[in-house]
Amino acid sequence: MAITTFINLPVRDLATAAEFFRSIGFTGAQPSPDRTSLMLDLNDTTQLILHIASAFAEHTQLAITDTEASREVIVGLAAESREQVDELVDRAVAAGGNALGPGQDVGGRYLRGFRDLDGHQWSFVHQVG
Repeated sequence: MAITTFINLPVRDLATAAEFFRSIGFTGAQPSPDRTSLMLDLNDTTQLILHIASAFAEHTQLAITDTEASREVIVGLAAESREQVDELVDRAVAAGGNALGPGQDVGGRYLRGFRDLDGHQWSFVHQVG
């Protein structure tokens, strides 16, 4: 059974956030009927759903995390090589994201992270060997 992953995040501006994520490889931009959310595809089993803050708060019935003060989640995605990890993070930084330092070798994995335009933390990981 294939399990699809839906990553839901609040954003300040749907169009700007969608363009950022398209620059690192997400595709499409399917808006919700009320245009408060937008779905992008990374692959056949991973979708990113961006919500304007009020729509996200309505779904969760909780306050939205202030990404300047705390982390709600770190999204980690597998990459095919060390080079791809660096390429993807470099593309995120070129699109306005913030790098979280150089790549690291940790427990047989190479990883490197960044924060997107809304402060959500992401990492790309390559399993070494």
